[in-house]
Amino acid sequence: MESVARGKTKWRRFAVVMVPSVAATAAVGVALGQGALAASFSISGQQTKIAVDRLEGTGFVQYGTVVKQHGGKTVPVAVSAFKKAEISGLCQSVVIPVPGFGDMSLTLNAGGGSKKVEASNLYIDADSLGAEAEFRNINIGVAAGDATKGPAIGKGDNVPGGNFAQEADSAVLTDVQQNAWATNAGTFKLTGLKLDVKKGKDECF
Repeated sequence: MESVARGKTKWRRFAVVMVPSVAATAAVGVALGQGALAASFSISGQQTKIAVDRLEGTGFVQYGTVVKQHGGKTVPVAVSAFKKAEISGLCQSVVIPVPGFGDMSLTLNAGGGSKKVEASNLYIDADSLGAEAEFRNINIGVAAGDATKGPAIGKGDNVPGGNFAQEADSAVLTDVQQNAWATNAGTFKLTGLKLDVKKGKDECF
């Protein structure tokens, strides 16, 4: 499986030792449903707010690394990844400052009602998370180089094999609220997609 490069997080919560951050993120794929990215990319200066009613995922791994923003600033991140994820009630919003115009908000909604967002090889970077979480067969403190339950650790993440990581067979997260920097996915199916663009701040939470 080809690895992906992602990053960008500072993590205010290490909840269940970083775990839940994966949840919310599973939601925000921002249309990267093109197949696994082979190269890293510099992150922007805007975070996305992500709210999810429920995320059910299989094949989970999480580890820490650093990435660079546009302009060269290094940012510590927690990378959360799922082999497969189904998300209900996804909301993603980002506020972008526009010179001479003010703030502009982009809000994306998908996976409403019986429809679900589906993702594979999903990698997420976030720096805060609130959620209810339940994990099955979780290993906390596994060496990153020996993690086998989730997607491959990205080549661009530069994670030493002996670094801290955690993994689980599956996870269910509900009532998720998260601030994220970026998301990569091998495939990302946004069922019932709706996108709104407004002047001013219009955020998911």
